[in-house]
Amino acid sequence: MTTFYKIVVFIHIFSAIIGMGPGFILTTVVKSGNNMTELRHSYRLRHKLHIFVMVGGTLLLVTGLIMGFLNPSLFRMGWYVTSLILFLAALAIGPLVLSPRSKPVKALLAAHQGEEIPEEYWRLSRILFRFEDVENIIFIVIISLMILKPF
Repeated sequence: MTTFYKIVVFIHIFSAIIGMGPGFILTTVVKSGNNMTELRHSYRLRHKLHIFVMVGGTLLLVTGLIMGFLNPSLFRMGWYVTSLILFLAALAIGPLVLSPRSKPVKALLAAHQGEEIPEEYWRLSRILFRFEDVENIIFIVIISLMILKPF
């Protein structure tokens, strides 16, 4: 059982690197576009990186729960339960908050003609990025809880 648990922890840690690492730069990637061609390319890169975030995030949740079931005392640890609740909240932010705010941005990128980035993009993206920043803060708190195990 100990070896299996260590393998699950190993997968959990790599999942965090694979999933959360790219997640922290998703906003940065699209902020680098200076014209519509670059912006569209940035969003294509962002989409490819987001696949790593989804796979890593799914593995994080699954392996985290497996560790809890293998070591039920984790469910009595405040840092573990808090991390799990925050992670589930962060997962919910995707479809409930980020997706509705990214659809107008994607529609604008698809429909806009010319190379100049329209003002409407800046307004829409500012709102989207603000929520993405909140989600990144949640992930930083989760990582801190996992490392420090303060309570």
